[in-house]
Amino acid sequence: MTELPLQSKPSNSGAKRGLSHTGFILVGITGGAAVAISAICLPFVSPALRRICLPYVPATTQQVDNVLQALKGRSGTLVDLGSGDGRIVFAAARKGFTADGVELNPWLVVYSRFIALTQRLSAKVTFFRKDLWKFNLEKYDNVVVFGVEQMMDKVEQKFIAELRSESVIVACRFPLPNLEPIAILGHGVDTVWVYKNAAITQFGS
Repeated sequence: MTELPLQSKPSNSGAKRGLSHTGFILVGITGGAAVAISAICLPFVSPALRRICLPYVPATTQQVDNVLQALKGRSGTLVDLGSGDGRIVFAAARKGFTADGVELNPWLVVYSRFIALTQRLSAKVTFFRKDLWKFNLEKYDNVVVFGVEQMMDKVEQKFIAELRSESVIVACRFPLPNLEPIAILGHGVDTVWVYKNAAITQFGS
């Protein structure tokens, strides 16, 4: 009897290798996307100001409205310290202010400048990538600050040293610790405190 040659069984190793290769590709794609998303989002929640950990928290619509109400009847120059995505600066510019934003986070500065271009506000607003503690405030008629409790005493001292007597300060989320506001608007996290710098100058003398 003639023996027939043995036929080997089909191997699944090639298919397995193909599936493994495909799996690695999918893992690489999804992992890369996750890294990219993290790289984009992380700077938006990282500290915006040195010395004090101040994460990026966008102002609510009510907070913006309260700030504008606090500045009703005012004009001239305005600076938002820790301007984030620029929404206070844009709102002020639309009301006729020459408005600047000071923000340490480079991604937020780039984003704000881009929005200024798309909304045709570039001629009315300027965004500075600066540490607020090193940014001089003497030319500003109006100052807005969204701070955390730990920084308010220090920033109050900066206002006393640099602002003109006729300047107005709008503090959001936390009040200045040693001064009496001339007005308080809103409730809860949307509260804003309004100060006339004449009182601050007298306090600091």
